[in-house]
Amino acid sequence: MNRSAERPGSVLAKSVYELLNPIPYGFFVGALIFDITTLFSSQVLWQKSASWLITLGLLFAIIPRLINLVQVWTGPHRPAFGSIRLNFWLNLLAIIAAIFNAFVHSRDAYGIVPQNVVLSVITVVCLALASLVISVRTHRQTGGVL
Repeated sequence: MNRSAERPGSVLAKSVYELLNPIPYGFFVGALIFDITTLFSSQVLWQKSASWLITLGLLFAIIPRLINLVQVWTGPHRPAFGSIRLNFWLNLLAIIAAIFNAFVHSRDAYGIVPQNVVLSVITVVCLALASLVISVRTHRQTGGVL
């Protein structure tokens, strides 16, 4: 989408999206680190911390996904690129895995192991692949110039 084809309201939406989109990735990577630490530690602190990080990551993930939902699937200027839609589905899959992970973290003490690590890995890998898909698309659009 070029600037002339964008709707006036979409500039604000795109700015909010670009601002909030990377934040959940940091929370989910931190939760993955804490979940791995839970495997090798006898302290419940790591489980509780990972639970908070997952919850915060989910809170910050919802607004960019709603903006992305509107921009990708509705309106006259919706993109037909497969990479943008793949990015949307990978992010949605990551959010679903994180929701299940939040439910797993609601269990008591070590009842969460190993599901917590598996779901955290799925979440982080989906988000990383989504970012990679968009990066490759952007790299191709700019002609390989960084």
